[in-house]
Formats: sequence, C-alpha cells, structure tokens
Amino acid sequence: MATTKRDYYDVLGLPRSVSGDDIKKAYRKLAMQYHPDKNKDNGAEAKFKEINEAYEVLSDEKKRAAYDRFGHAGAEGGFATDFSGFGGFGEIFEEFFGGFGMRTSRRTPRRGADLRYDLTIEFSEAAFGAEKEIDIARHEMCSRCAGSGAEPGTTPVRCTTCNGTGEVRRMQQSLLGSFVNVTTCPTCRGEGETVPIQCVECRGSKYVRASRKIMVKIPPGVDTSTQIRLAGEGEPGEYGGPQGNLYVVLEVRPHPYFRRRDDDVVLEVAVNISQAALGDKVTIPTLDGEETLDIPAGTQPGKVFRLRGKGIPHLRRAGRGDQLVVIQVSVPTSLTGEQRRLFTELSKTLGREVIAQSEKSFLDRLKGLFSV
Repeated sequence: MATTKRDYYDVLGLPRSVSGDDIKKAYRKLAMQYHPDKNKDNGAEAKFKEINEAYEVLSDEKKRAAYDRFGHAGAEGGFATDFSGFGGFGEIFEEFFGGFGMRTSRRTPRRGADLRYDLTIEFSEAAFGAEKEIDIARHEMCSRCAGSGAEPGTTPVRCTTCNGTGEVRRMQQSLLGSFVNVTTCPTCRGEGETVPIQCVECRGSKYVRASRKIMVKIPPGVDTSTQIRLAGEGEPGEYGGPQGNLYVVLEVRPHPYFRRRDDDVVLEVAVNISQAALGDKVTIPTLDGEETLDIPAGTQPGKVFRLRGKGIPHLRRAGRGDQLVVIQVSVPTSLTGEQRRLFTELSKTLGREVIAQSEKSFLDRLKGLFSV
C-alpha cells in the first residue's frame, strides 16, 4: 500500500497563510526537537526527515506556490501539463514560449505583406478622376531558379539539423515538470531544407527585388488621404499563400484659387466698389470652365452665391456638390486726381456718420459661408 504524505503545513504545525519568517521559526524549533543527535526516541529520525522535506518546499516561494496549487505532485515536479487539446491556448503558449510539446506546421501558406505608395495628384484629377502610372518596387519570385533558391541543375536537400521538420525540439525541466521547447531550426530557418548551391540571381532567397509599372484608376471625388486598394499587388506570399495588397494613398495639390469644403468648391471673387454698389455681370472660373455671375446692386462684402452642381462629384453616389462664390469688395489703395474728385463728391452725398455694427450681424456674415 502506498504511504500517504502528510500536508506540509500540518507537519510544521502552521496555517496556510503563514509568513516566510514564521515558517523558518517553526522549522528551527521542530528541527531542534527531533534532531537524531538529540532525540533518541523511536521515530524521531523519520519525523526529522519529514520536517526537512516540508521546510525545503515551503521555504522556497516557487515550490510553495506549486504546492499550494497542485499539492505534492506540484512540489515534486511531477505535474505534467498537456495543452494540445485546448486549441487556442496551445497557440498562445507557442507564440510566447516557443511551444511546450506542441508542433505546428512551419510551411503553412502565408499571405504576403501589404505595400503602400504615396501619390500626389492635381485638384482637377481628384475632382474628375484620372489614370496614373506608378512605379512600385517589390519582391517577385526569382525567374532563374523558379523560386527554389537553388542554382538551376541542382535541388534543395533535407536539412540534417531538423531532419526536414523545420523545428528543433529540446526537453526542458521546470517547476511544473518536463516540457518540450520547440524552436525554429537555426540551420534552415524553418524551411526544412537547405540549398547546397545557391542561385546566383537571388542568392538562395527565392525572390528578387523588381520594379513594376502599374496603372492606377482614380475615381472622381477623391480627396487627400483617400486610399485605393489594388488587390494582389503587394509582396508575394509564402508556401503558396496569396500576394498582399498595394494601398495607394492620395495627396491632392492645393488649387491656385479653388478651396474644397467637403464636396463643395469655394471661390473668392473681388469686385470694386462701383460693381458692388451698382451691380454688374462678371466672368468667374468653375471646374467646368468660365461662367457668368450676376452681381446685384448693393451687394455687400461676404455675400455668398451658390452655383448648384458645380462642385466635386460625390465619391460613392451620384451627383455633385456646389460652388460657393464669396464676394469681396476691393478698396483702391491709390486714386487718380479725377477718381479722388469723384469720391469726394460722392462722400458729400453719403454723409460721414459712422454706424457701429452689432456682434450678431458680424457673426451672421461669418456664418453665411456655411449656411447657404
């Protein structure tokens, strides 16, 4: 019949919440009492060994923690853990600790890395779309060795370090027992095979750096930071995995006089005092060409006119934004003698009274840009 070991805390006569100092004090007291040189009673020696065994475990923080959790099996290192049946847990342990007795395929298909290309386009190209040719540098399979990494006429051979598995397995002892640590083979780097004679083109890497010209179709209505995804134009995949994607990130150059507000186009137009006071017909630019704008008499600075459907095409739906024309009144900084005479006569009829503007009317003019 197997002998059942006593609880180590009971051996030392202590509760489980005891501190390390109290464990040491209890051990010294009991060791003095049952030491075979001082205690000749029958059974004292066995008792002394039991006390030492309990102290050896409980005085060590790691061993005590294992004992508290797993009992005598944890203290003796005989608690074996198998994570193979826990699916995701096994993958987590392999990710962080290199694998405990688990094995995953190193040659499973892997998707290639994505690439980014920054492309600057003109304001009109962002508005109406365009096709642009870009030159992208990426890795491509070596045509000389057809992706084997070996010089033509030779072939890769099985790695002698890992015997073709791509993994090196080492047994390790730990507090919780024996574990198998699985790491990538340092000789073949997980490939499972080595190349005796490397391809002179790719030097055994299977891929070469290449430059490719690609046409990018830019849809109407894009703006700065818009991303265009070109599927399968990124880096090549591994072990038959698909290629990554290419993301073209746009930046739109500022226009000399148009400004964009969402899908609306804002244009500031400066007219002289007589045009604002008497009214006029002026020619203004739009994205579609020149247009005639009727400025009524008495037009005030900051007046906004809306030209429907003259803005940026909507990116994901039909239709276009509007063009907002903001009127500014240009005050002359130098006058001829005749102009000065005429303004002097005009000033006599207009009076010289200064009328203070309310804060509300000032804010209303500012809001006019965004409320029309």
